[in-house]
Formats: sequence, C-alpha cells, structure tokens
Amino acid sequence: MPQFKIKHITRYTYTGHVRDSANQIILFPINDEYQEVLRHDLKISGEPNIEIYQDYFGNQVGNFTHYMPHTELEIYSKLLVATQHKTLPVDDMFASNQWIDLESIKNKIPYVDYLLQEHFEGLNELKEIVERERIINETPYQTALRYTKYVFENFKYIPGITTVETRLDEVWKLKAGVCQDFAHILLVMLRLVNIPSRYVSGYICPNRNGMRGEGATHAWVETFLPGYGWLGLDPTNNCVANETHVRLAVGRNFPDCTPVKGVYKGQARHQLEVSVSVSYEDDVPEVTDLIDVPIEKPSGFTVNSFKLYTERMEQQQQQQQ
Repeated sequence: MPQFKIKHITRYTYTGHVRDSANQIILFPINDEYQEVLRHDLKISGEPNIEIYQDYFGNQVGNFTHYMPHTELEIYSKLLVATQHKTLPVDDMFASNQWIDLESIKNKIPYVDYLLQEHFEGLNELKEIVERERIINETPYQTALRYTKYVFENFKYIPGITTVETRLDEVWKLKAGVCQDFAHILLVMLRLVNIPSRYVSGYICPNRNGMRGEGATHAWVETFLPGYGWLGLDPTNNCVANETHVRLAVGRNFPDCTPVKGVYKGQARHQLEVSVSVSYEDDVPEVTDLIDVPIEKPSGFTVNSFKLYTERMEQQQQQQQ
C-alpha cells in the first residue's frame, strides 16, 4: 500500500488591503476502502474557523471567511495519503446486455446527474463517432475502455492551449487540450450510451513510467459499471486509474470540484500563485514552483464583492507539465 506526501499551496497577494474574504475549499481527499487519509494539516492565513460539510456529491467541503484587513491569503494543505490497488473487472464478468436500466435509476441520486448531457456545437458529430466506435454485444467495461482510447488517440495534449473557462465547443474544434478537456469529452461519450460517469479531481503521484499531469492537480473520469461499481478512467494517459491517482472530489464536471473559489471586498487587484509537490512517503518531494497567475479586475469595479477566478489554478499547474 503506497503512501504519498502531497503539499498544495494556494496564495493570493493583493495590491492593497482587502477584507471579508469568503472562500470555499474542496481540498479534503476522499476516504474509502481504496484511499485512506493518514494525516491532513490545513493552515490558512488568519486562522479562520472552517465549517466543513458534505455536499450533494459526497465531497467534504470547507467554508471560511477571513474578516480582518489583509494583503495576503495563503491556504496550505499538507497530506499523507495511503492508496490501494482496486481489482480490475474482467471482460466476461458482465452479461453483454447488462447495461444500466434507466428506469431503475431515474429517481436515484446522484446517478441521474451523472447522465446529464452538455450540449455543444459538435454534439451531433460526436454522437456519430460514438455509434461508429461502439461494437455490438460489447460490455459496458469494453465500451468505456474503447472510448477512453479514442479520446487519447484523437485529441492532442497541449498544455496552455485551453483554460478552465474554455467551452467544449472550442475543445472540439481544436481537438486538443489538457486533462480537464480530455475528461469532459469522455464524459459526453459515456453518457451518450447511458453509462453514468462523473468528473474526478485529484493528483497523480510519482510513477516510474511517467504520466501526463504527474506531480500536479489532475482530472479523470469514473464510470459506473453494473456488478462492479465505479471504475476510474484516465483518458489523458489512456489507462485505468490506479493507486497513483489520489482523489480529491467528484461531480458532474469541473465546477462541481473546484479546489478553491471565493469572493472578497476591496478595490485592490490580486495575484494568484499555486504550487503542488508530491512524493512517496520516504522520498524528497518533487516541487512545482509557485506559479504566478495575475488576474485583473474588470473596469468599473467598485467595492462590491469580486469573484476570484481560482479555477485557473488547475490549468496553470498543468501548463508546467
């Protein structure tokens, strides 16, 4: 059972004093039979009280407010996580017709949400590809692996070509992106054939073979297979998620799993810096340097609360890979 040390630092610096910085964090790794959080130290500037609750998708979410005037806000998450390999399904463990009965889950939460489809300009074209790639009498497992391979082979991994605000229309036209984009395309494909699938945010920890997105935040997909449960699929690396994939949160898509987001009061501009380091428990961490992410406030902004576009954090980390 490998153990990983993970450090995730989010730092905001402001050009002047701000106050009432209200934030939501999803930085609490999932605890289950395949992943155990052995230690989690969370330190936040100003030492605010953190209210923790479980959201609709089962994630642990924290809310806090830094009320006092400040020129810097740092969120420092330090983890020790143990993971365990999940036995993979075999091709013949499912009957060929053992697909999800939509009537049986239409009122079950949250499975119905993992079938919701996002509409975009290329959807009809993708539907044709989904049908063309599908093979009669294939099991859900075989189909899921086939679609994972399709995304890996037909989309180019180009850090920096997209941002977290990039819509599926543009990703489809570019046929390129990063892990978040690969995951969103695979979600569409799987949901088109009625396989409930969800977005996963987390980290890829050191691997001897090397993987795209290693040593930073990462995104992949979990798909629900009858008779088995949730299976992680990483289209960025064309593999089944394994013990080097550490899960933070799940949801319908990236906005459901955003690690940090919030608002503050003040007219000062801010700059975002992020760093992630991962290592085996006994190794020296491989550190990703703090990444500068300058963000300008829109013109005409007043003392009203301003949304922190912290979703860019994940994208900026990926660009370093």
